[in-house]
Amino acid sequence: MKGRVLVIGLGLIGGSLALCIKKRHPESTLIGFDINIEQCRLGKMLGVIDEICFNLEEEAVNADVILISTPVIETEKMIERLCELPLKQDVIISDAGSTKEAIVLKARCLKEKNITFIGGHPMAGSHKSGVAAAKEILFENAFYLFTPEPHIQDDKVHLLKRWLEGTRAKFITISPEEHDYLTGVISHFPHVIAASLVHQAEQTSRDHQLITRLAAGGFRDITRIASSSPAMWKDISLHNRKVLLSLLDRWKDEMDKFSKILSDNNEDQLFDYFAEAKNFRDDLPSKEKGAIPAFYDLFVDVPDYPGVISEITGYLAKERISITNIRILETREDINGVLVISFQTETDMAKAEECIQRYTNYGTSTGL
Repeated sequence: MKGRVLVIGLGLIGGSLALCIKKRHPESTLIGFDINIEQCRLGKMLGVIDEICFNLEEEAVNADVILISTPVIETEKMIERLCELPLKQDVIISDAGSTKEAIVLKARCLKEKNITFIGGHPMAGSHKSGVAAAKEILFENAFYLFTPEPHIQDDKVHLLKRWLEGTRAKFITISPEEHDYLTGVISHFPHVIAASLVHQAEQTSRDHQLITRLAAGGFRDITRIASSSPAMWKDISLHNRKVLLSLLDRWKDEMDKFSKILSDNNEDQLFDYFAEAKNFRDDLPSKEKGAIPAFYDLFVDVPDYPGVISEITGYLAKERISITNIRILETREDINGVLVISFQTETDMAKAEECIQRYTNYGTSTGL
């Protein structure tokens, strides 16, 4: 497909979208705009974009597709700017934010001008940020949610999907309200809980300094998402305030329920409580990309001697297998340690396991 695609916000998501579009539609022209001009220059140098946008107003009026990939509060401001411009009547505008109802409501000014706005949310991410971290495979097999309003014609949604088919994502269309509720349950609220667990540990550590040492490993794993951008989650929480408040009420009820079971010393109900949670959790798709960016963890049983980590990473480097994180779970003397190596894709994890088994006799298992 030919056309000028303006990507506003040239970070990990915006840059990755640009790469996907350019790969699938090489005759298109990708233009990048970012308040940090260095991100644009880097994106141009890396081949993520074809051109740098120095004047948003001048470039937007010539665009056939505009993708806004900024924090949700900034997205609202961008929509306000676009509403003031004489855009092409057939331009399609979309965003990549984690909330939809407020953004779609803000885009009503575009609707009044017969400009097509289709809310979008590619549910993928990474521990890295910036255009240098952009990659074509970021959205592969991930869910990509669209939230068109009822007045949006199907052919417009279809056209946007054609532009984005290079993402190789799984497209789903839902209402903005349903989007915000579902992502509130499986993404936004878990971030709140993770942050609250970390706050509780921090408060405990004031009187029990050992807590910071004991919290390594499993606690770090289950609260990993608490290390996400505070600015981004402030904005998301404010945007999805209504849903989060209702979920907090339900959470309090759930904790009251557990508190009563525990107070009653009811062994059967305690078992059922954990068993039901385990069964539901075990039935969740383990190989699907969800709302929270997943990492693929490989556990390696390693002996306790100096240099074992460099030995393992050396084998992986030899096979050109990239890792995203590495850490030790168990470091007690005279027993095997557990090395946890995280990968961006399941394929890399499988290649790494095969590599380690080929070069060593260390036991391995996966974290799926």
